[in-house]
Amino acid sequence: MVPVNPDGVPATPEDGSILRLDFNPPEEHVGGFEIIDLATLHERRRRGRRRPDLVHRVDFHTLTLITEGSGEHAIDFVTHPCRPGTLLWVRPGQVQSFVRPGTADGTHLLFTSAFPPHSSSADRLVNEWYGPACWQLGVSPTYAVLSTLLGQLRAEYGRPEQDVSAEILQLLLATVLLQIDRLPHPGSGGDPHAGGEVYARFRAELERSYATTRRAADYAHRLGYTVKTLTRACLAATGRPVKHVIDGRVALEARRLLAHTDEPVANIARRLGFPEPTNFGKFFTRHTGVTPGAFRQAYQSRC
Repeated sequence: MVPVNPDGVPATPEDGSILRLDFNPPEEHVGGFEIIDLATLHERRRRGRRRPDLVHRVDFHTLTLITEGSGEHAIDFVTHPCRPGTLLWVRPGQVQSFVRPGTADGTHLLFTSAFPPHSSSADRLVNEWYGPACWQLGVSPTYAVLSTLLGQLRAEYGRPEQDVSAEILQLLLATVLLQIDRLPHPGSGGDPHAGGEVYARFRAELERSYATTRRAADYAHRLGYTVKTLTRACLAATGRPVKHVIDGRVALEARRLLAHTDEPVANIARRLGFPEPTNFGKFFTRHTGVTPGAFRQAYQSRC
């Protein structure tokens, strides 16, 4: 758990890692769930004397539907313009920042992975750490549907505490997630569902093990598949072979740590399973086109 200050705002980590925020609402009516205005979130930050563009991870899910104003939100090196109709889904572990909060306001939903009902297929969605982060819905019928569902969630959550039904909130949230799952997957290069259970199990194991092995054969052995089976699933889901998916996950974490921490490159290399920093440097350059040092310098000079 990240230590928190008396005002309930998590303290900055002292180990040089990226700040990670736990699910810790000031008033938790229902365990693992909260729904507020985006403006309320920013007000909490101001009271906690936090920069509005604070770079951080969360250990829970956030869904934000922008209903008015404009701003910008960065999620893992992609800056998304926010305007009425923008839907954002930030998953546990992703690195985010309100680059320019601006005047954007809307409904901000926070929930832990354990909150949605396990009996619904929404449970699968929240256990996938990957997936689209932003949709521009505009004034589409989908926007109207999601806005109505979020309004129902807010109404239930706003009832007197003793009358709030966790089950109703869970079922409404599951409906929201299933509606989102119907949306196109912008820029994904494939359809995550096309990989089926094989791809879902592989991605879960990849998230657990990317820092300890980059060998496709290791993942195949652990999951009881062949490398060929994993490759077929990855090609169907992403358009890329399994080794590219593995290396892409490692490269993403490397970019996060280089951009958002001052940790020495040699330490980052060891954290990601490279005993020799020179091998990490070659790996990173091959996947990004620049050396770790050059990437860090270029990124941090823009901040």
